[in-house]
Amino acid sequence: MAEAQLFVSQDEFTCSVCLDTLTDPVTIPCGHNFCLKCLTDCWDQSQECSCPQCRHTFTTRPELNRNTLLNEVIKKFKRPRLSSPPPQSNASFGDVECDFCTGKKFRAVKSCLTCPASYCQTHLQPHYDVATLKHHKLVDPDRNLNKKLCEKHQKSLEIFCKTDDSCICMMCVVTEHNGHKMVKLETEREEKQRQLGVTLSDIKRGLEEREKTLKEMRRAMEEMKMSVVREVEENEKSFTALMRCIEEAHRKLTERIREQEKREMEKAKGVMEQLQKEIEELKRRDTELKELSETKDHLHFLQTFSSCCVLPADGDSLSFTVTADFSFEDLRKELSGLTKSLEKISQWVIVTRTPSDHEAPVFALQPPEPQSRDDFLKYFCPLTLDINTAHGFLRLSEGNKKVTRERTNTEYPDLPDRFERWPQVLCREALTGTRCYWEVECSGDVKVIGVAYKGLSRKGRGRECILGNNDKSWCLECSHSRYSVWHNNQQIVISAPYSPRIGVYLDWPAGSLSFYSVSHTMTLLHRFNTSFTEPLYPGFCLNPDCSVTISHLTPCDH
Repeated sequence: MAEAQLFVSQDEFTCSVCLDTLTDPVTIPCGHNFCLKCLTDCWDQSQECSCPQCRHTFTTRPELNRNTLLNEVIKKFKRPRLSSPPPQSNASFGDVECDFCTGKKFRAVKSCLTCPASYCQTHLQPHYDVATLKHHKLVDPDRNLNKKLCEKHQKSLEIFCKTDDSCICMMCVVTEHNGHKMVKLETEREEKQRQLGVTLSDIKRGLEEREKTLKEMRRAMEEMKMSVVREVEENEKSFTALMRCIEEAHRKLTERIREQEKREMEKAKGVMEQLQKEIEELKRRDTELKELSETKDHLHFLQTFSSCCVLPADGDSLSFTVTADFSFEDLRKELSGLTKSLEKISQWVIVTRTPSDHEAPVFALQPPEPQSRDDFLKYFCPLTLDINTAHGFLRLSEGNKKVTRERTNTEYPDLPDRFERWPQVLCREALTGTRCYWEVECSGDVKVIGVAYKGLSRKGRGRECILGNNDKSWCLECSHSRYSVWHNNQQIVISAPYSPRIGVYLDWPAGSLSFYSVSHTMTLLHRFNTSFTEPLYPGFCLNPDCSVTISHLTPCDH
């Protein structure tokens, strides 16, 4: 049993210098074993003492003594085996077959990189008994031996060239890789193994992050589905109730109209019956009077004249007016307003509101983009200039609604929010999460109208502090000759007639910022479409002799 174990692990008794079985084995402090002669010759030819295998350097040359126990083991290993070889097993699916078996193939126990071939236990024995075969490189069974050989020299690949990042044989070392940095395969494997460990850690971390993200997305999708179900149910209830209310109102109004019709008809019927009776009575009197007028009897005429010529008194029925037109002008106005409201609701769009990167998006319905100036004025937002941000060349007036660029510097207190280099000013109001509209009246040649995050740099002297020249602001530059919009130092020139009045419409939830030229009509100059992540502050930048006045507008009723 011990011999079988020694036989299987024979590579453990090979000297890494001569590549032969150890002779007079010695063990040095790092734990590696060598032939006494091989190690002595190696150290005699070098100025330092280091392990030929792991390159560990020793400050003093260790004393070399033969490893008695290891020597006895090697002797037993070299001793001819008189007993029968261990039983062999037939190669099954997945096993490497012996290349020298004829007929039924046995399972290979070793592969030789020098031959190259694979051997069963029996056919492997010559590699231990024949001197010329003892130097061959034996490895565990491998069916891909050709991949372990140099294609050019058909030698085993034993060295790794770091310069060319390839595995090479000893012939390649001598003929083609002179001066290159080379290491043993085991050394390079250790380094690559560490890199592989780092990569595996990165993959594991990325996998965990993605699995977490996927889990969160699934949870968010489930929450969204539940939210959609709730909203659809609520909308269904609301519209069902509304339709029920409309149907009930329609039924009641129809009933009231029919009831009014019935009352009027009954009233008219009574009047008509009375009129019919009066007509008959008048006809009877007419006949009597005609007969009286034709009588020859003077006495009879005079006796009946007084009673026949008295007509029945006129009743109220003679002044009755039939109502032929039912007018519900107020009702029609109310229904028309309700219809328009429902039509507007049907045009509402869904927008995504994302307060921060760490919060889930919130979906909300909101009215579509305004079309007329009256529509825009529904979102009017009063603004006031913040004097604590104004540059020294800017003067505020009209209740901090107007800013003028002067040629003399005003000694404002030095505050953190004040613009140090560029003639700019921001408003006090922080606009976020809603729709806002404002207008400004401009004078002078070049003005900049825009919005910015609070983090816009105030103290820098570079152009990155100017509105539109960074990723924290968006603006419209106005001059008599042209318009242009700026964001993140990117300019787009716009061709449009000049107007001193500019309207700005901010739809923060939808990530939309629009600039309009305002006259008798509103002309869209440019619309930025982005995703706002912070509150926005309206701001202005002025050239000399320019001014901007924030217009006072009256918002329309919603």
